[in-house]
Amino acid sequence: MPSASLIKTLVEQIAEEDLFRRDETIVVGVSGGADSMALLHALSALNDEADFSLKLHVAHLNHQLRGAEAEKDAAFVQGAADSLGLSSTIESREISESARQQGKTVEEYARQQRYLFMERECIKASAMVVAMAHHADDDAETILHRVLRGTGVRGLAGIPRWRAISPFSEVQVVRPFLRFTKRAILEFLGERGIPHREDRSNEVNEPMRNRIRNVILPLIEEQANPQVREALLRLAEQAKWIEEYLSQTAQRTFETLIVSHTDQQLILNAGSLVRKNRIIQTELVRRSIESFEMGQQEIGFAHLKAVLDLVADPGSGKQVHLPGGMSVSKMYDRLVFSLPTDEPREAIASEIAVHVPGTTHLPVRRIEIECELVDAAPADVARWRNQPQKNEECVDFDSIHLPLVVRPRRSGDRFSPLGAPGSKKVSEFLIDTKVDPAERGRVAVLCDQLGPIWIVGHRLDERVKLTLQTRKVLRLRARQLEGER
Repeated sequence: MPSASLIKTLVEQIAEEDLFRRDETIVVGVSGGADSMALLHALSALNDEADFSLKLHVAHLNHQLRGAEAEKDAAFVQGAADSLGLSSTIESREISESARQQGKTVEEYARQQRYLFMERECIKASAMVVAMAHHADDDAETILHRVLRGTGVRGLAGIPRWRAISPFSEVQVVRPFLRFTKRAILEFLGERGIPHREDRSNEVNEPMRNRIRNVILPLIEEQANPQVREALLRLAEQAKWIEEYLSQTAQRTFETLIVSHTDQQLILNAGSLVRKNRIIQTELVRRSIESFEMGQQEIGFAHLKAVLDLVADPGSGKQVHLPGGMSVSKMYDRLVFSLPTDEPREAIASEIAVHVPGTTHLPVRRIEIECELVDAAPADVARWRNQPQKNEECVDFDSIHLPLVVRPRRSGDRFSPLGAPGSKKVSEFLIDTKVDPAERGRVAVLCDQLGPIWIVGHRLDERVKLTLQTRKVLRLRARQLEGER
């Protein structure tokens, strides 16, 4: 595909799929490899060749997995950003040991840290969009990988063209290259003389994703179907259509089935639900679980099928338990989704994602937490440092590690109370400050990726305090919900 054609097709795709505005501020994830370098130059070309006025910021995270080669990648990306006159953030983060400590694969943990880094860069740049360079060949590999592991219709839909970067986040990840093949991308690079780095780790047939790319797909192309990638992408397109239809149908039907809905309990008309097609039932059950906004839970097909079997059972009084503390029971013609009423919801949903910026509601604790980002002058910082309030705090935004979550106090939690020497257990702090025993179990703890930063309504952690060097402030406010005073 000629490079001019690629740019023209890209413009049409952005408009058709409403990926972003022509004057959007975009954080571009750039590794230095062929795909991301092509994306960076293509987005930059939109300004010169298609009357766009994008504001691009280059972001690169060195995972410290490839020694000197990774350092060269980082320097290369820095140089590429400079040559295009773009701002950039180049960071380095240890991955291997941290992944081991958290019991995650290096690939999984690296991906998680990469998206956290991108989200943080978006917030700092006042951007709502991260652009990533996944392309059609990546999509085909993903679909086959999911088929081999065992997937449902959702998995067959492949890589989404856009999605929230994390649960409850307003930042969107977009993938403008999903319609372009690797060959088209390489032709674009060659025609425009755009240099890129080669990641030798892609040539090793581990993890499984590399084996699919280097061994399995080429073998299928050679011995079974030369157009297997196109076939997989057609399958994904049809799966997307099915998913959209199911989602729209479930949306229209869901409200008609609700008998009652509170923060702790959802009751559906089981008689009406059981008369729906089985696949529509599945979407309705999934939507019921998601309505509690408990964040990401390990809800798999086995859990959904157990609930469907419960719906179909003519008996009454049986119950199914789901991850996150939720139970589903069949009471005559009612299907009841419940969170235990004698426990705070936050203790069941072990972590609730906090909107930054934005407002997060905690109905069981009868409070909401508001996060506001402010560019602060030295005089503002000095004033806020000297006027602390019980339910309002200001922290140095650059000292925290997103995302933020709110959760209950856990055994062994430690923090460094602002203004006090050393660290201590949160439990000891609450005892020392004479917090009522009945209240200690309901204390909300606001945490970043390194641990507690605010014992809500009580004390900040020393590491996030405002300093004379603070220029971006995160203002935190905890308020009672209306009607709960």
